[in-house]
Amino acid sequence: QVQLVESGGELVQAGGSLRLSCAVSGRTFSITYMGWFRQAPGKEREFVASIGWGVGNRYYADSVKGRFTIARDIAKNTMYLQMNSLKPEDTAVYFCAAARSPITMEAVRESRKYDYWGQGTQVTVSS
Repeated sequence: QVQLVESGGELVQAGGSLRLSCAVSGRTFSITYMGWFRQAPGKEREFVASIGWGVGNRYYADSVKGRFTIARDIAKNTMYLQMNSLKPEDTAVYFCAAARSPITMEAVRESRKYDYWGQGTQVTVSS
């Protein structure tokens, strides 16, 4: 089993920055990919970014490319999401997720490919 705990969400003004963290514990050696997803009220959960846990290859949703950066620190068992130039449309609950099986580049955006999920952290961007 893998446990994930997100932190860092808060209220911020448009144009501001936040850094989310996802602390990972348990069978971390089994992780292949990790990702960030978000869900706004009344909307479906959507892909934000993902990173290969070992290799470090990164993928981003078009809506956040150039503004968000995903990173991981294996020694600290922590994944991060640095969010800059935040917009009101970035308001959502942000979830971190981990996969225990290999994921193709085409499938990293699919939430069903991830086996473990955190409880989420609220990010609110005011205009």
